[in-house]
Amino acid sequence: MVGGAAILVACSSGPDKPKPEPLPPVAALIGVQQAWSAQVGDSAASLSPFSVAGRVYVASFAGTVAALDADTGQDVWRINLGTSIAAGVGSDGETAAVVTRGNELVAITGGKEAWRVRLSARTFTAPLVAGKRVFVLMADRTVSAFDGQTGARLWSQSRTAEPLVLSQGGVLLAVGDTLVAGLSGRLVGLNPLNGSVRWEAPVGSSRGTNEVERLVDLVGPASRVGGSVCVRAYSAAVGCVDTSSGVSSWVRPAQGIVGVHGDASHVFGVETNGRVQAWKRSSGEPAWHTDRLLHRSLGAPLAVGRVVVIGDSLGTVHVLSREDGSEMNRLSTDGSPVLMAPIMANNVLVVQTRKGGVYAWRPQ
Repeated sequence: MVGGAAILVACSSGPDKPKPEPLPPVAALIGVQQAWSAQVGDSAASLSPFSVAGRVYVASFAGTVAALDADTGQDVWRINLGTSIAAGVGSDGETAAVVTRGNELVAITGGKEAWRVRLSARTFTAPLVAGKRVFVLMADRTVSAFDGQTGARLWSQSRTAEPLVLSQGGVLLAVGDTLVAGLSGRLVGLNPLNGSVRWEAPVGSSRGTNEVERLVDLVGPASRVGGSVCVRAYSAAVGCVDTSSGVSSWVRPAQGIVGVHGDASHVFGVETNGRVQAWKRSSGEPAWHTDRLLHRSLGAPLAVGRVVVIGDSLGTVHVLSREDGSEMNRLSTDGSPVLMAPIMANNVLVVQTRKGGVYAWRPQ
C-alpha cells in the first residue's frame, strides 16, 4: 500500500501474448564498435542508468551503486548500501541519490554514503539532483525537496491520493528554473525553492468504469528539447507541453506504457504491441511507423543523431533510422531484457540489462 493506495504493477506481457516473427539478417548500415562492458548485478526497470560529467551511474536491485568512467567502463567508485534499491540513480556529478525498498532516500558523495532519510511513501522514480538539492517524486504523487548536503527536508507538495498508483518510473526533470513533474495525467511546473505550483498542463485524462481503467499517470522517460517537454500518459496518450507558458502544444491518443524520446523535429515512442511510432514534434502529426519489431516487449527509445535506439526483452538493441524506422544495425547483450532506455555518455551508447550487464558501444 502507498498512502492508502494499491500499487498496479505495469506489465506488457501475458500468457496469450503473440510470438514475434524471426528477424531477418542484420543490415549493418551504420558502424558501431563495442567500447566496454561492466557488471552491476540484477536490476529492474526503475533502476535506470544515468550519465553526467563523463560518468555512468548504475545500480542493482541488491544494493550496489557504481559510478563508471564513460570512456573505459572502469569503476570510479562502487558502494553496496546493504539494502535493496527501488529507484535510481540520479546525480549532478557530485552527489548521487537512490531510493531503497525500505523507503529511504540515500545520498552518496565520492563513493561514500553521505546521508539517508525516511520517505513517507514508496518511490519508483529516480531522484533528481540539481541546484544542491535532491528532489523526489513518490508513488502517492508527493514531490519533496531535500538539502543535498544534509538531507534536511525543505518542502513537500502533495496531491490527493488515488485508489491506484503505478509501480513505474514517472516524470521528474528540471527545465530552466522550473521543476517539472508528472502528477496523475498532468505535467506540473513547480518552483524548486518552495514547491509552489507555477502551471499545470493536462496530457492524459481518467477514463473507464473501474479503478484500473481510470488509472492515469505520466511515465518516464520524457523528451525535452529547450522548453518543449513531451511525455506519455500510460496506455492513453502522448503529448508535448510548452513549459514557458505551461500550455499543452498537442496530445495524441497512444497505447504505449513506456516513455518517449525525441529531437527537435520528432518524438519517438513504442506502442504495447511493438509498433515504433514517430510524431512531428511541432504538431503531433504522425510522421512514420514501423511494425518490424512487433511483440518484442520493447523498452523506451533513445533518439541520438541519425538513429533511434531501442532495447527488447531478448537483450537485443535495435538501431533504427530516425527518418523512416528502417534498420541500421542490431546489437547483442547478455540475452536478458533491456528494461531501461539507452543513454548517451561521452559519445558512447550505454544500455543496462536485467541481469545487470552494462554495455557500451561507440559509433564509427
